[in-house]
Amino acid sequence: MKGRFRHFAAIDWSGAAGERHKGIAVALCREGSAAPVLVREGHRWSRAEVLGWLLGDLPSDTLVGMDLGMSLAFADAGAFFPGWAESPVFARDLWRLVDGLCAEEPHLAVGAFVDHPELARHFRRHGGREGDRFRLPGAADGRGRFRVTEQEQARLGCKPYSNFNLVGAAQVGKSSLSGMRLLHRMEGRLPVWPVDPLPAGGSVLVEIYTTIAAIAAGRSAARSKIRDGADLDAALAALGSAPAGHRGAIDDHRSDALLTAAWLRANAGRAELWAPALLTDAIARTEGWTFGCP
Repeated sequence: MKGRFRHFAAIDWSGAAGERHKGIAVALCREGSAAPVLVREGHRWSRAEVLGWLLGDLPSDTLVGMDLGMSLAFADAGAFFPGWAESPVFARDLWRLVDGLCAEEPHLAVGAFVDHPELARHFRRHGGREGDRFRLPGAADGRGRFRVTEQEQARLGCKPYSNFNLVGAAQVGKSSLSGMRLLHRMEGRLPVWPVDPLPAGGSVLVEIYTTIAAIAAGRSAARSKIRDGADLDAALAALGSAPAGHRGAIDDHRSDALLTAAWLRANAGRAELWAPALLTDAIARTEGWTFGCP
């Protein structure tokens, strides 16, 4: 795998309402040790613009990491939505369903999906609305269902959240679902590992969890969010990267993207990260995986 990629990009994603979001940041670095940089620094991205950048402006041979869950739990119950005859079979079918039900919603929003009478039974939504299938066996602690890769994130010391939980500041469900609309709209033009096999060349998109990068840089999961330029440079140095040189305060969306781009560069050549022991063909096609989970 060494030398397979020439560029490394990390995207801190957002599922918040509206068109443009300060919670979206895109960082990019090249081979070597030069500091990662923010793409269009100071720009407030829309989700549609990120899709346009991926399909039109992405440098060649780029490993792209997106901070989202590329799918929903499947292995625990043998289905994304057990008990529903129309439940999708594979991850790409799920992406198609999300985008299809929400086709009339702007900005890759997902309200129509989570409010669908049958699908809403599986989600915890605002206003105390918890579907009767949110707490399936394996989710009895009330946190919702987890993919196999999310269970492995927890073993690394992270604190993953279920993509079926749409409530709370730390929830990731909405950003993951909006990301599935983006993944569907790429229409196979950018391979998504491991749903798609890793091609011999060209660019590839993977799921990332920025806390994994922070832990690798010597920070604890509780201190994974970096909001100071000097702290960011120290973390970058731990990953073999030159300093970014930001002075003073920096928001954690930008620091997450910058640090994770450097982490992708430092770890893309590790063959074991592309062949996790628990990643079967069935899990690859349904739940996907988080790059960096062993």
